[in-house]
Amino acid sequence: MPTTIIAVDRDGTRHSLVWDEDQTLMETLRDNDLPVLASCGGTASCATCHVYLEEPVAARLGERSADEAELLADAEGFRECGSRLSCQIGHDAAHDGILVELAPEG
Repeated sequence: MPTTIIAVDRDGTRHSLVWDEDQTLMETLRDNDLPVLASCGGTASCATCHVYLEEPVAARLGERSADEAELLADAEGFRECGSRLSCQIGHDAAHDGILVELAPEG
C-alpha cells in the first residue's frame, strides 16, 4: 500500500507525494521532479540525495551504515540528528505522513 509524504524543496515549497512500496525515498523524490541529483543511482556513494528527517522518524530508522555516516559527515549542511541519504530509506507504511526536507546542494 503506497504512503503519502510531505517533501519540502530547497525553496521551502511543500509537495504531497505518493511513495510506492517498490521505491526508495530517493526514487520517490526524483520521480516527482524534485531536484535530487542521486548521481550514484542509489548506491550510497555520493550524498547527492541528502535529506533531513524529523528526529522521531530518523530514530525509527536506526543507525546509519558506515558508508552513509562517512558520506553525510562531509556533506553540506550535515545534521547529526536528521540527516540521511534518501537512497538508503526503503518504503515502510510507518512512514505515512512524514516530513522530508531536501538538504542544500553540496
